[in-house]
Amino acid sequence: MMRQPKVGATQSSPTLPTPAQGVRWTTPIVETPGIVVLASWIWRLVRLMVLLPFRFPVMVTTATTVAVCWWYLGGVGLTALAGGLSVASLVWWRTWPISYRYCVTWRLLAWWRHLMVYRRHWQPVLVISGLAESYQERRYLPRIRRVTCNDRADYVRVSLVAGTSPADFEHRVVELAHGFAAPSCRVMVNGPRDITLEFPRHDTLAEPLDALPIPECPDLAALPIGKREDGTPWKLRLHGTHVLVVGVTGAGKGSVLWSTIRAMLPAIADGSAQVWGIDPKRMELAYGRDLFARYADTGESAVELLEHAVSQMQERAERYAGKRRSHTPTTADPFVVVVLDEVAFLTAYHPDRDVRKRSENAIATLTSQGRSVGFCVLAALQDPRKEVMNLRNLFPDKIALRLDEASQVDMVLGEGARERGAEAHLIDPTLPGVAYVRLETSPSPVRARAAYVSDDDITTMADGYSSISSEEVA
Repeated sequence: MMRQPKVGATQSSPTLPTPAQGVRWTTPIVETPGIVVLASWIWRLVRLMVLLPFRFPVMVTTATTVAVCWWYLGGVGLTALAGGLSVASLVWWRTWPISYRYCVTWRLLAWWRHLMVYRRHWQPVLVISGLAESYQERRYLPRIRRVTCNDRADYVRVSLVAGTSPADFEHRVVELAHGFAAPSCRVMVNGPRDITLEFPRHDTLAEPLDALPIPECPDLAALPIGKREDGTPWKLRLHGTHVLVVGVTGAGKGSVLWSTIRAMLPAIADGSAQVWGIDPKRMELAYGRDLFARYADTGESAVELLEHAVSQMQERAERYAGKRRSHTPTTADPFVVVVLDEVAFLTAYHPDRDVRKRSENAIATLTSQGRSVGFCVLAALQDPRKEVMNLRNLFPDKIALRLDEASQVDMVLGEGARERGAEAHLIDPTLPGVAYVRLETSPSPVRARAAYVSDDDITTMADGYSSISSEEVA
């Protein structure tokens, strides 16, 4: 007789599949035969031995020569070989030091740093900084193709993972620099999925720069005013653009202004270029007043100078209308640079509201219409906040010297500049003139340092060069 289940007792029943549940396919697990694994290992070993002479020709040649010498000549022959190579290396180093550094020193250094710095720390640095990609439970890393060195930096050529872009590395340059113990990092794009990471081994801008030599034939589109971090000259473009220089007191704004004026001296002397100066402090530009075609140091006179520049610009534009689209500096139509030191005095701090409004209107007109007719505004500023200077976007090229706050970096150089490595708020106060430069043609900031122009240099400049027509606005 079958027993009846008790009321309320738990009854177990087989779990039936839900009719709406889809069929789930899984990959079957297949055991790989041992002979296949062994053949794979043998194939990898053979491929390594075949490709080794092509990948590392110097190392294979050296090892082969040493082995052959030891086999046929013994220890005496090996000692003689070492002595001969040492003498040849010494003669090469003393006679042709440049080629020796290029062929021996830098190659050995690149091999060592490739092995002990970059390959050793490559995976942890990229994973922690968020540059490693995962797909179907597999991790993909950009691959190091080659490491080269010169006297100042390491260059790591990298192949990107498909689906990533150089911008991913540009937004992680700070993490990469700290990860590989470098002062900074810069990303250079070589082609599709091909970039080069530049890691300086030391700060090349730590030493101050004396005033640069005055060029014989200045190029107004590439005026040398200092040195970039990669060792190349820092050339500032003025013709066809406007430049905004921002930095706290003592950051080196005067170095940028006077280095720019110094590079223009021959053009000022022959009349193909003019510099109009506005110096509300009466301390910076007043030292070389004879170099300026027009000069103002009060709010009212500064507004008159700016409005005069606007009228001259509009008159020139009216003459050019329908006849030419670009400006060529001549004595009849010189290139005019309006240098504004402490522009915030005119746009925010002047007590007269009418002066502030007229100044803003004049600066806005010059920066929006003056590029094509040969007018440039070079403005210096301490506080980049919008309520102080709301015309920042009208300056295509920007220079950020030492700043007070991290948020000010993007205010000056544009959104995303700090993510690309522009740490202007971390510049050492003992390094005046060091700046991050962001040009209209390149979104990546470049670190550079302006040369220091001393008071004696300015006096010499004013004595040796002067503007053809000099007028002081009362």
